[in-house]
Parts: sequence; C-alpha cells; structure tokens
Amino acid sequence: MIPWRGIIEEYRKFLPVGDQTPIVSLQEGHTPLIQAKRLAAKVCPGMDLYLKIEGANPTGSFKDRGMTMAVSKAVENKARGLMCASTGNTSASA
Repeated sequence: MIPWRGIIEEYRKFLPVGDQTPIVSLQEGHTPLIQAKRLAAKVCPGMDLYLKIEGANPTGSFKDRGMTMAVSKAVENKARGLMCASTGNTSASA
C-alpha cells in the first residue's frame, strides 16, 4: 500500500498547484468511510449509506482539507503570515 501523502498530492492534477508550489500539509484527508447500515435502514431502506469521519483529520475538522491549499498558495506567493476570522475550526486548521 502506498503511504498517504496528503490531499494536495493525491489530487494534484486537479488543483491549482505547480511543480514549484511548496505544499504545506499535516497529511489531512484520507479519513475513514464507514457503512451506516442501521441508519440506512431507518432513513433510506434498500440503499447503502456511508459516513465520512472528518474528525479524523489532524485538527478534527474538515476545514483542514481547504486550509492546506490556502496555506500552500500563501507560501508560494511569499506571504510572511496568515490571518483568518474564525469561531474555532478555521483558526485551528490554519
């Protein structure tokens, strides 16, 4: 099995990053996908239902996925610092 390299490396060909973009990553993404059989039986009988466990990201938030791109692009553009308004998860991801 190939070790996980982070969401940007996994989907690089679809993202606005070049060969020279410095990727800043905490290995976010690749969170577990679990089948929710009992929930499916109640809300959508006959269908398969899966839940993505985004709390398994490094800071416990799905916002890690977007922040890796934002920070990588900021570094590429020579930013010396980052600032964001947040009630919690966004700042934790930054």
